[in-house]
Amino acid sequence: MRFVKCIKYLAPILLIVSCKKKQEFTLISEKEEVYLPLPKIIIEPIDNQTTKEKIALGKLLFFDPILSGERNVACATCHHPKNGYAEFRDLSIGVNGKGFGAHRKMIKMDSMLPFVKRNAHTILNTAFNGITVEGTMVSKKAPMFWDNRVESLETQALEPIKSLEEMRGFRIVEKVILDSIVLRLNENKRYKELFKNVFEVEEIEAIHLGKAIASFERSLITPNSRFDQFLRGDDNVLSISEKEGFETFKRVGCANCHSGPMFSDYKLHTLGMVENEKLAAPDKGANDQFQFRTPTLRNLQFTAPYMHNGKFNSIKRVLEFYEEIAGKKIKNPNVAIKDLDTLIKKVTITAKDINLIESFLNSLNDDDFDKVVPESVPSKLPVGGDI
Repeated sequence: MRFVKCIKYLAPILLIVSCKKKQEFTLISEKEEVYLPLPKIIIEPIDNQTTKEKIALGKLLFFDPILSGERNVACATCHHPKNGYAEFRDLSIGVNGKGFGAHRKMIKMDSMLPFVKRNAHTILNTAFNGITVEGTMVSKKAPMFWDNRVESLETQALEPIKSLEEMRGFRIVEKVILDSIVLRLNENKRYKELFKNVFEVEEIEAIHLGKAIASFERSLITPNSRFDQFLRGDDNVLSISEKEGFETFKRVGCANCHSGPMFSDYKLHTLGMVENEKLAAPDKGANDQFQFRTPTLRNLQFTAPYMHNGKFNSIKRVLEFYEEIAGKKIKNPNVAIKDLDTLIKKVTITAKDINLIESFLNSLNDDDFDKVVPESVPSKLPVGGDI
């Protein structure tokens, strides 16, 4: 198998286009294989066109704990730029926590306010969730979360606010939490001004909140990894081991699920992943079949630990897990070999493949993303929450 390179691509600037516009680059293919670099464009819904002002507003909201029930947790608490907009913890601690990243601890051991059930996805490149191997996508249908339970960044942005253990807490019930948060924003003079400027409205509504946060998240893209540069024509940017690693990646079946520009098919698969012992009960995932979405492989350098429950601290351990599956070994007693997803059972990775694949995966990192933390937020609360 050989790589396919882009022979014509967009100028190296960030363009904002609607989801109905086609990507303006041409590819040649060899046999059935086409490999696209990550677009340098933001694919967005028609009813939420991006502006600098909207991104700036969304960023303030992202870092402002005013959005949590007890005003102590922000989106950035578990998705901080210093952690690659993910978190150096296996399972996040939301409203019942204090501290930053791996050092965040529960304020009190409370079975009613447990750990967040799954590892925090990185926000980087979520603008491209759902992108196909052909490079097409519809922003309003973009799958979100480990179980694909909602679609679009606009919808996703509001879900953590409603979650008991993530941002809501006990003081406000789920039924009215969004109304309560919107009331707070309407009572804040600075937010009223900002929302009026961006959305031309006198009263802030939840839909505006979701759109602003989504626009900020959509701005966080990393389309210039060394692998992307290779696909655009720079044959020397990858080492021999990285090129061999990609060929191995395809040969052993990793590309069965980790496909397309985001290295994810965004589908649900039963893996037989070992459970996280911090959870009171096994996480059965989507459809109660231990199914979880294929995660992106981009920026793994910044987003450890890995898997839906953060059980593996290194890429090597993840690859060893698939080596175990290839050897018909599963450590989750709730899942049998016969129950594994068909594509997972086709993986043939062996110990000698691991170093080459790991070498290739390192070519998917790109640290050119917004890492600036606001000095203050309109609520005057601690930026990022209690961290």
